[in-house]
Amino acid sequence: MKFLIVGLGNIGMEYDSTRHNIGFEVADTFVLKNGGNYSLDRHAFVSTVKWKGKIFVVIKPTTYMNLSGKAVKYWLDKEKIPIENMLVVVDDIALPLGTLRLRAAGSDAGHNGLKDINLVLMTDKYPRLRFGVGNDFPKGRQVEYVLGKWKPSEVPTVKDMLLKSVDAIECYATQGIGKAMTEFNK
Repeated sequence: MKFLIVGLGNIGMEYDSTRHNIGFEVADTFVLKNGGNYSLDRHAFVSTVKWKGKIFVVIKPTTYMNLSGKAVKYWLDKEKIPIENMLVVVDDIALPLGTLRLRAAGSDAGHNGLKDINLVLMTDKYPRLRFGVGNDFPKGRQVEYVLGKWKPSEVPTVKDMLLKSVDAIECYATQGIGKAMTEFNK
């Protein structure tokens, strides 16, 4: 059984540890826990790890957030992974920090990374893990907020939620999206 885990984010040091790059951080936490490492390959940093008899191809697209679909399509096709075995990890300003939401399908909710994936794959019927980053920003300052670094007071919650995200990925892979939604959408 093979899975594609897609952590969304932007490449470049200026984006490290920003709210918008939490998908990369979740991917990194999963890969690190399972003793993997990344190599630069076509359209993405890629790591292949094994856990409980399952193979996980974990990617961090190098196409930048707004063109994530190109990398996702390439790796789905290359690895011959069915779309229902793909989990996209993304930041979500509609959810408070400390909240995770797994969905089997759904709209892009204004997220440009998901919007591009939906466009390229011509469907929104794939699992995703939304990581709440909150929305503590003045009107018109959304871009600055999501591209901003975590406040020191937020870091302990972020670290805890990174570990919970890995648990959610593992539950999804072993018990399915329905059970994972019941377990983690609290």
